[in-house]
Amino acid sequence: MSLFQVIFDYAAPVFLVTSPVTSYADQIVSIHRSRSSAGFSLDIPLIMLVSSILKVYYWFGEYYSATLLTQAIVMIVVQSVLLKVALDNRPSSGGRHGIEHAPFSDAGSNAPTRPYEFWQWKNDKPYWMFLAYFVGVLGVIHLTPLGQIDYYISFLGYVGLAVEATLPIPQIIANHRSGSCKGFRVSVIAAWILGDTMKMSYFFNSSETIPWAFKLCGMFQCVCDFYLGFQFYMFSRNASPTHSRHTSTHTHSRHTSQVAGGSEQSNRWGHEPKDIRMN
Repeated sequence: MSLFQVIFDYAAPVFLVTSPVTSYADQIVSIHRSRSSAGFSLDIPLIMLVSSILKVYYWFGEYYSATLLTQAIVMIVVQSVLLKVALDNRPSSGGRHGIEHAPFSDAGSNAPTRPYEFWQWKNDKPYWMFLAYFVGVLGVIHLTPLGQIDYYISFLGYVGLAVEATLPIPQIIANHRSGSCKGFRVSVIAAWILGDTMKMSYFFNSSETIPWAFKLCGMFQCVCDFYLGFQFYMFSRNASPTHSRHTSTHTHSRHTSQVAGGSEQSNRWGHEPKDIRMN
């Protein structure tokens, strides 16, 4: 075994296990400090929690890499904290940025909502009740003969990983509708892309057992994350000239107002403005 392989086998698991913390800690702190989760899609915690819970149950039938199982457990803890912070600091439903919490619904006031207002509830309790019922139902099924069938185990794995692969999609849609990436931390995008690079390397080079479900869904998510990074670059570049024009216009307006105010004050005291330049 080469030295590179030895280093990779030790470094990659540590990176993957800690990636949920490094990816979302900055987002959690940012929302907590600003007291607003505007611009952040609540569907991200939904996707990651559902996916991670399914991967945990998938392990009990597939017994895949312990590193990936640990990562799923850590992700559940981190996403639960993120959901709590985002719910505590979400903007009002009539606020300007409220639509960013429902990126799959239309922005119009008469737009149809999801069935039973799923994941758009005004109270916090239904979010946690849904997660509790989801875990409970899967636990009961796992104790029945159905939970021992290989097809059912494979179904859990592919569904869980397919759900995770859609992670960037809500944020991509929210960014397109708002025309910016405001509220979404560049550190999260960078962590996603770096994590994808390490994850794909681990999937195809690790000596541990990695089912093909992880590899296929990982490749799709990698493409989406890189597109999200490109989207962030384009929106940031387009926003810079606009900000400069607004700043220039505001400065010119202030200067014009000051000159007009000075002339008005001179006339008010009965003095005509004079040219005092030396000829």
